[in-house]
Amino acid sequence: VSSSMRMIMGEDREHALEGQQRLDQLAINSRYFARRLVDMGFMTMGNPGSPVIPLLLFSPAKIPAFSRECLKRNIAVVVVSYPATPIITGRVRFCISASHTRADLDHALEQISEIGDLLMLKFHKDKVQPALTHVKAD
Repeated sequence: VSSSMRMIMGEDREHALEGQQRLDQLAINSRYFARRLVDMGFMTMGNPGSPVIPLLLFSPAKIPAFSRECLKRNIAVVVVSYPATPIITGRVRFCISASHTRADLDHALEQISEIGDLLMLKFHKDKVQPALTHVKAD
């Protein structure tokens, strides 16, 4: 932990720039992932750029179903529900890392989109959500 903190703070001369580069990449990955979730029709909460991205599931019955579907697809998530949250604000938390590649994030987003369709978790019913594979990268 102390060596990681020294790297982040720029005190480790051998890895002087690496800490800031990792922080920058973490912010880029987090903003990208959160933006794509919203674009797909999900409702998220939290601070922009935070590496922990909560996605609201609302229905208590959908929380274990979402978790099981993610497990089947090898996506690690943390689900939180009552009594840790009010009963209708159950959520799943995605923990983003600087080491995730864009391909990693896109693969997870594609799977999450499918789960969202399966469990009817998307809230933009007035417009058709494009499949992730047909969206051009920025």
